[in-house]
Amino acid sequence: DVYKRQLGDHAREVSSLLDQQGKVNKDIQQSLMRTGMVRFGSVVSRLRRVVRQSAQELGKRAELLVSGEDAEVDRVVLESMIAPLEHMLRNSLAHGIESPEIRRQHDKPEMGTITLGLRREGAELVLELSDDGAGLNFAAIRAKGEEKGLLQPEEPASPEDLIALLLRPGFSTASSVTQIAGRGVGMDVVNEAIRAMRGALLIQTDPGQGTRFIIRLPFSLAVTQALLAQVGESLYAIPLLSIELVIRLQESEFQAYLSGENVQHQYGERHYPIHNLGLLTGSGQIRSFEEVTDRRPPTLLFRSAEASAALQVEAVLGNREIIVKPVGPQFHGVPGISGATVLADGRVVVVLELAALVRNIGSQAQKQLESRALRNARQETRQEKITIMVIDDSITMRKVTARILERHNIQVTTAKDGLDAVAMLQTQVPDLAILDIEMPRMDGFEVIAHVRNQPNLRHMPIIMVTSRGGDKHRERAMNLGVNDYLTKPYQEDQLMHAIRTILGERALALIS
Repeated sequence: DVYKRQLGDHAREVSSLLDQQGKVNKDIQQSLMRTGMVRFGSVVSRLRRVVRQSAQELGKRAELLVSGEDAEVDRVVLESMIAPLEHMLRNSLAHGIESPEIRRQHDKPEMGTITLGLRREGAELVLELSDDGAGLNFAAIRAKGEEKGLLQPEEPASPEDLIALLLRPGFSTASSVTQIAGRGVGMDVVNEAIRAMRGALLIQTDPGQGTRFIIRLPFSLAVTQALLAQVGESLYAIPLLSIELVIRLQESEFQAYLSGENVQHQYGERHYPIHNLGLLTGSGQIRSFEEVTDRRPPTLLFRSAEASAALQVEAVLGNREIIVKPVGPQFHGVPGISGATVLADGRVVVVLELAALVRNIGSQAQKQLESRALRNARQETRQEKITIMVIDDSITMRKVTARILERHNIQVTTAKDGLDAVAMLQTQVPDLAILDIEMPRMDGFEVIAHVRNQPNLRHMPIIMVTSRGGDKHRERAMNLGVNDYLTKPYQEDQLMHAIRTILGERALALIS
């Protein structure tokens, strides 16, 4: 009892110290962030000068009204946004604000108004830039799109489709080249700069009344709020800025998508094409409707000025404040990866850039991959599948082995150690188990001994796959009753040959 009390006291002391350390770490982090803050008003005079000079060159009259000048902004965020803001102000004057004569004809004041506002919403900065000009010229946008071959003459296009054209590289409706417009540098430059900061751009327009640009940025580029989502067997972090809403699909919608139909989820007045996020990240595998346990899966609604989509995931694990680390140059060519972060438990998680993944949906390669995966899922439900349990404490080995087996039309379950496997075997008995020796809590030899002493499990085939290649370990495993013994690293052909040999004719018929 004395020892228990002492241990309890020590545990409480350690817990208290850890709480204090957490508070100190948070204070230091906030202090560091405050040292990098500057007033938004520090760049306002520069932006007003851009409006004044551009208006003089174009023969127009306009004023810039600014709100939120006293708000503090991360220095890096502000410096990165100056050039895009200047570009957007010039665009408002060149394409939005009309000449004084035209404004008089439309009963508008000769002096045009451009409004720029900054506000903070939680962990986000929201910049709104609007003008009271003519709005977007959809006829000019369509004509330029047809000229560039982006639209067919009779092809229908919604306002959202035409706005998306504005963000294409080099797209500009200016008819002549000036210092302000017509140089082939379009809104795509602005959009790329915003995306580089893990932000989002939304464009709204009212013909004859003006255009509004809404930019959402993280409050800090170092620290951001992200949603943790399970996608297939992997865990990803997705910046909250890129997610409009998290919903659950209707069962009928999910079934229709898995059956190969082009399904759109309706939210409000907008439609979001349904896709599986795992397929967009290159998984190539998807479960059929009969195999999934959750038939109303969580789904992330994504919307940008370019496109929108409903991205189905396996599970949502809540949001976290994360520090985004840059990834190595070997990942720069991989679309959809904006960085990585380390969770509190030490796991390294990839941070996804949804905008890049959604843009890739329309590519021929992605369409073929999604169609093939959905077709394979439907075909696999028509026949029985072999099930194999992979028991290994290494997450890398579990994933690698699972992918090998899934490529051969085998259904895989995984267990992180012997104790986890024993618990799972109480409710599901696979056709075969692949077992490691060295694992925490309960090693491979103990698992074999347990299995061979259970009436309902003793006939389950086991292949031991381990780095222990010595005769002593092999002999002990064989004496306990394993069916085959492979040493790491093994070849895929070795493993599949062992499975076919043990399971016989059934394996030959069902394994592709």
